[in-house]
Amino acid sequence: MKHSYLHKEPVTTALLLAAGIGSRLYPLSQNAPKCLTIVSGVSILERLISNLSQHGFKRLVVVTGYLENCIKNFLGNRIGGIKIDYIFSPLYKTTNNIYSLWMARKIINEPFLLIESDLVFDGSLLKSMLYPNKIAVAKMQPWMDGTYVTINQSQQVEAFFKSNKASLTVDSYKTVNIYCISLSSWHCIVKKLDQHISDGKTDDYYEIIFTDMIADGSLYFDMVSFDSKPWYEIDTIEDLAKAEKLFPLYNQSAPKTVPVS
Repeated sequence: MKHSYLHKEPVTTALLLAAGIGSRLYPLSQNAPKCLTIVSGVSILERLISNLSQHGFKRLVVVTGYLENCIKNFLGNRIGGIKIDYIFSPLYKTTNNIYSLWMARKIINEPFLLIESDLVFDGSLLKSMLYPNKIAVAKMQPWMDGTYVTINQSQQVEAFFKSNKASLTVDSYKTVNIYCISLSSWHCIVKKLDQHISDGKTDDYYEIIFTDMIADGSLYFDMVSFDSKPWYEIDTIEDLAKAEKLFPLYNQSAPKTVPVS
């Protein structure tokens, strides 16, 4: 099996899935998409741009949907040293992130970092995520739900699972929803996505594709632990309050505004 250390060049493209309505964050999401939610004075999106800039990213592809103009007005076509490309998902009201990922199949033809629009994290955590094929994970905690994975002795993902607290083991890790994907893996993923979408399964999560591919050996991920520094997934008002405790307003590591050029 090939290992990600064979990839000598770090990725410089990121794909942000930001089409969703963010209904669980209402009323904060009434007039702005989830990625523009303010966390301790800084939006999720501004934090992400700062983190990507620090690690030499040159391109950000954003899949938009709900209130897309808010994101476009914030980012423009370039911010700092990062070129911005957009894909609008017209079916954002009735589809899930598997459809958003599928929408990017023609615009991305390079290895890339895949990230969700509801994450805040310490930027230094990205340092180990810059080479394919990586998955960001964290040891399961009581507040976590959603998809988790088991890790084998080679520190690679063994299997994906939907959250079921009764089935958790010492080898269980929560997915942080950040992946670094090689070009060869991306080509294989796109074939699976094409089949899934053609079957009308547009309301699934892309993890269902990853689950099948890990199982049949056509995809692998080396784990990168995110346990050493703060991160949080913001789906609700309660999540936002917890995230603001992890990322206080005057934290010296908080990103500064990146000027648009």
